Amino acid sequence: MPSQLPDSPSEALSDALRDTSPGGLPAASRMLKILRPWLDRWRFLKFGLVGASGTVVNMLVLFASQEYLFAFIAAPELRLNISLAVAIFCATINNFTWNRTWTWSDRDADFGATRLVQFAKYAAACWLGISIQFVVTKLLSAQMHYLLANLTGIVIASVFNYLLNDSWTFEGLRLRRKSKAAAMVKDNTQ
Repeated sequence: MPSQLPDSPSEALSDALRDTSPGGLPAASRMLKILRPWLDRWRFLKFGLVGASGTVVNMLVLFASQEYLFAFIAAPELRLNISLAVAIFCATINNFTWNRTWTWSDRDADFGATRLVQFAKYAAACWLGISIQFVVTKLLSAQMHYLLANLTGIVIASVFNYLLNDSWTFEGLRLRRKSKAAAMVKDNTQ
């Protein structure tokens, strides 16, 4: 009879790591293999929720900038460019903060970099997504309302942002953990 899955990934991991039987480490290793797809799925959902909060920040700042803050700028294209830059910057800070403290918090502890260095790496990884959002918004705003064009750009860019941040910004920590886990398994089997 298969064992019942724990209520949460952290509970399953805690149970596996508390296993002190002679085969405890392989049990923990098996548990991590079982949990990995689940954790990845939850990580993407967390990233999506953070992205949704960033979308709200982006849209609010874009609207406030376009309609009020930079309303004195007569040239609509220049006003949109400045408003977009401010909105994207504010949303990037929001998303970095939440992704660092929540989405990839399990990888953050070993990063060892200052927040500024980590933000620079995060921003570099997001630059492709930011560029895509900007270009899509600019192209589509000629055909539709600028807020709808911006929302479309955000959706497309978010896919690229997740893939780049998961595979590049935070990948080194995953590789180090795999190496440490492999070394622990090897030590345990000798």
